[in-house]
Amino acid sequence: MEGLYRVLSALVVVGLLTNKALATQHVVGGSQGWDESSDYSKWASGQTFEVGDQLVFKYTPGLHSVVELPNESAYKNCDVGSALNSMNSGNNVVKLSKAGTRYFACGTIGHCDQGMKLKVTTVSADASSSQDQLPFFFFLFFAYIDFCSFCFLPFASMLPMASLLAISMLSMF
Repeated sequence: MEGLYRVLSALVVVGLLTNKALATQHVVGGSQGWDESSDYSKWASGQTFEVGDQLVFKYTPGLHSVVELPNESAYKNCDVGSALNSMNSGNNVVKLSKAGTRYFACGTIGHCDQGMKLKVTTVSADASSSQDQLPFFFFLFFAYIDFCSFCFLPFASMLPMASLLAISMLSMF
């Protein structure tokens, strides 16, 4: 029985950590990938980029590349010579590690001018996304309490107090 208790405890902890740590991978351009035929402004407007998410640039190496530009002026003028970073593997992952705006373009001559550029505004994970996860956390909490009451019947008298504490915590949100 003690082994089962440890397994459930580990599952609860892993569930809580995994749910919090999940980040979204955004494949730039969707199924088209990083190429001249995509409308990146339109694609980006349908996405929400949060701190911790990743941009995935998929393209044909040698035909395209990805450069990160330092500011909006370089982005608007397609000044790929001022790039902060250059990538050319055909499958590049860029982590969005802080809130703010970042600018990307294709480093191949003429492609940025043809519209192969991307402006991404990253936002902090807000309270509403945390509140969306609350039911999951409370489900795990109550499942844990139920299991503990089954394993430790002598301590069952303490469980109503734990349930009241959990309900009062839920009302704070």
